[in-house]
Amino acid sequence: MPAKQDAIALLKADHRKVEELFDKYESARGKKADIAQKIALELTIHTLIEEEIFYPACREAGAESDMMDEANVEHDGIKPLIAELENGAPDDEFYDAKVKVLSEEVRHHIKEEEKRGGIFSAARDSELDLAELGMQLMARKDELMAEFQDKGVPAPVTRTMFAPPPKQGEAAA
Repeated sequence: MPAKQDAIALLKADHRKVEELFDKYESARGKKADIAQKIALELTIHTLIEEEIFYPACREAGAESDMMDEANVEHDGIKPLIAELENGAPDDEFYDAKVKVLSEEVRHHIKEEEKRGGIFSAARDSELDLAELGMQLMARKDELMAEFQDKGVPAPVTRTMFAPPPKQGEAAA
């Protein structure tokens, strides 16, 4: 990745990467577990950098509150499925179906963020310094990647849902 990638370019690159991973999973004959773990890692890091840095900056810059709320709820909607991938294996019942549904939900979320009038458009139209924001996102992304390589991917935390996703090693209710 370029050293000075703006925030939107960085987030779009993440989107393309995870879409590619979903496509690889669908056509894989083996190593599905490795691909699913990469999907979970990429989505966990991506949702964290958006929730910690990008979304608050967009809200502060005047992005429509309803749109931002929907994006946060969409993130929370995928987190239990991410936890299921982290704690499961491709030979588990419903595993492939969970990956498929996660793919559909993530692709919908990407479409919403990238569409005209979506979050990325709002960010572009605002006074945000997208280059500076991109550097912040990349720094946090690098930090999270190093942390997760040392300690493993933590269970996702929902911010808008009442029931938390299952903890590592626990099945969903």
